[in-house]
Amino acid sequence: MSLRTTEQTLRLVRETLETARLGFRDLKAISARRHSGLRNLVVFGRAVTNVLQNLRSTESGFDAWYQPFVEEMKKDHLIKFFYDLRSRILKQGDLGVSNYTHIKSFSFPVDMAKFGPPPPNARNFFIGDSTGGTGWEVEVSPGEVEKYYLDLPSEIGVSGLYFRDAPGLAEKDQVSDADAIALSEHYIGYLERIVASAEAHFGAKANV
Repeated sequence: MSLRTTEQTLRLVRETLETARLGFRDLKAISARRHSGLRNLVVFGRAVTNVLQNLRSTESGFDAWYQPFVEEMKKDHLIKFFYDLRSRILKQGDLGVSNYTHIKSFSFPVDMAKFGPPPPNARNFFIGDSTGGTGWEVEVSPGEVEKYYLDLPSEIGVSGLYFRDAPGLAEKDQVSDADAIALSEHYIGYLERIVASAEAHFGAKANV
């Protein structure tokens, strides 16, 4: 099997990063897919740096360029947390998250109008399920219930997922400080910075 070129490796890095981004989008925007989205973000996020290191076979200056990032990642407890979380997911199937809900102000039934009309065949309303989501349980056929998710108005409260073992959680006053979306956004942003730097450093030479 022939070695990949620098251009081919960078393309695979971009594709792997995009898969991690898709996981983050699901985590952020689709309550029913938060768990699967987080799993994809963590697993493919770690794969980004694995694929990136294939540049060693085509770029003699790779290690000199990559070493500062290695030192950064060693010092960044959150990056290490995500790397370790990948192993936990693959070996134990554990995402390491729990849901949290904080109600600021909710007056029933007056505030129900803020959620709009319920969908047809709605049965029960819920706030803060196992994914941190809010919405209605809808009977789609006799004995079969699906969840219809809605946004929780900020004036009513906040809910979501938090990492149980997030760095520094023991010193935090609120578990929302370990919110899975907020910390995942930091992680995906760091990966994007590494990939952007690789493309700027090696991509220009690959296209000469």
